[in-house]
Amino acid sequence: MNSKAFVAQISQRLRELRIARGWSLDAAAKKTGVSKAMLGQIERGESSPTIGTLWKIASGFESSFSSFFSEQSEKKEPSVTFPNDPAMQIHTIFPYSSDTRMEVFEITLCDNHEQQSSPHQLGVIEHVIVVEGTLEFYFDGTWHTLVVGEKTRFYADQPHAYRVVGDRGVFHNIINYPHTDSSTEL
Repeated sequence: MNSKAFVAQISQRLRELRIARGWSLDAAAKKTGVSKAMLGQIERGESSPTIGTLWKIASGFESSFSSFFSEQSEKKEPSVTFPNDPAMQIHTIFPYSSDTRMEVFEITLCDNHEQQSSPHQLGVIEHVIVVEGTLEFYFDGTWHTLVVGEKTRFYADQPHAYRVVGDRGVFHNIINYPHTDSSTEL
């Protein structure tokens, strides 16, 4: 997906979610922690969010991360490189599914990249499995080093981060969303 199509898809999904909930931009800003001005720019397709900003938006809307750029009907999900985060590439293996309440990504980090993540919605759990290189994962207030074949899981409703040690690292990231009575389709 090219950068223009990527921005347009995120813009459309944000608008759909906001209208479905009957939220103004002010209300959306309060729920997501992203400024009204930034949300407006993203919704109008004038700005591409960083990975961190998109996670804040998804968490505030209690929506899945992949719903902003993955299509259920696609046979093979494309890899996405966020324009503002070129050292991190996200390939959707399985987009969010309401029956499993999870989504699965293959994430590639390059050039000693560190990706900080703000807390996701309450109860979200991330499972990570390293498939290439050495990676470090920050959660529970400390860094954890993993090599190929090692795995861990953690509650992602806390500040957390990922970083590659060296030129390249790849991990599978399985994200489980909690069941909430108020949520419909993520």
